[in-house]
Amino acid sequence: MNVINIADKFSQIQEYYRPRIAGELNDAYLKLVKLKGEFVWHQHENEDELFLVVKGRLLIKLRDRNLWLDEGEFVIIPKGVEHCPVADEEVQAILLEPKSTLNTGNVLNERTVAAQWI
Repeated sequence: MNVINIADKFSQIQEYYRPRIAGELNDAYLKLVKLKGEFVWHQHENEDELFLVVKGRLLIKLRDRNLWLDEGEFVIIPKGVEHCPVADEEVQAILLEPKSTLNTGNVLNERTVAAQWI
């Protein structure tokens, strides 16, 4: 058991949309990610995904509406729901998702990365 300082961990992240693993809970990872700009439309076939905004304001585009998350707010995107995160300014967010979750879900391209420990 270790105490994790979230601000310290975020200060070590330099790249956007490259989640870093900060903790492990049962069969899930707690990931930290910085976001800026528009990501890719994708969905996770078998996994729900939690976005918790620590700093900034995040837009999650859905096909039928937009969700805005302010600091201290979270949303759970159910498996199979296509979404696209967008951040006009830098956003720091926590993701809670199964270990098997790829950052680009069902889309494999140059932005697909395997999360690494921070």
